[in-house]
Amino acid sequence: MMHSMDKPLEGSSFEIHYVTGDLFKCPEQDALAHCVSEDIRMGAGIAVIFKRKFQSVEELLNQKKKVGDVAVLKTKDRYIYYLITKKKAYQKPTYDDLQSSLEAMKTHCLVNGISRISMPRIGCGLDQLKWDRVSERIQEVFKNTDIIITVYSLEAPTKFATYAK
Repeated sequence: MMHSMDKPLEGSSFEIHYVTGDLFKCPEQDALAHCVSEDIRMGAGIAVIFKRKFQSVEELLNQKKKVGDVAVLKTKDRYIYYLITKKKAYQKPTYDDLQSSLEAMKTHCLVNGISRISMPRIGCGLDQLKWDRVSERIQEVFKNTDIIITVYSLEAPTKFATYAK
C-alpha cells in the first residue's frame, strides 16, 4: 500500500492521508464514509459494495435523511456514514450539497468521539466531481478538528506481460 498526505490548511489540526489499496481493509476502528442519493439506491460504483457488505437499506431509508444530511449505520465495530449528496441516483451532486453532508458527518463524529474516517475519493467516481475541489471542502469542514481522514484509491492496473509462444 502506498501512503501520502496533504499538508493541512494553515491553522488546521486534522490530516488527510492518501492510501493506494482496498478501502474495506482499512483499520476496524475507522468509520467509513461514501456518497449516496436520498433514495438510497446504491446501484452503481462503490455504493454497491457498501450495500452488499452492510445491507440495512430499510434502516437507512427509515432515517428519512434529505440532501445535505448524513445517514448513519452503527455496526458492532464502527459507524458507516452515507453522505446524502443528491435526491435521485441518476443525478449529480453539487459541491455545496457535498459540503453540507460533510458538515453533518463532522457533527456526528464530534458528538460520538470518532477520530478516524476512511473513504474513497467521494463524489469523484460516477458523480464526476473534481478531487481538488472536494479535498478543499473536506479541509474546510474538518480544519478545526483532530479527525484523521484516510482516502483510499484502488491500485493502478498492472500491464499484462506478453509471453512468447
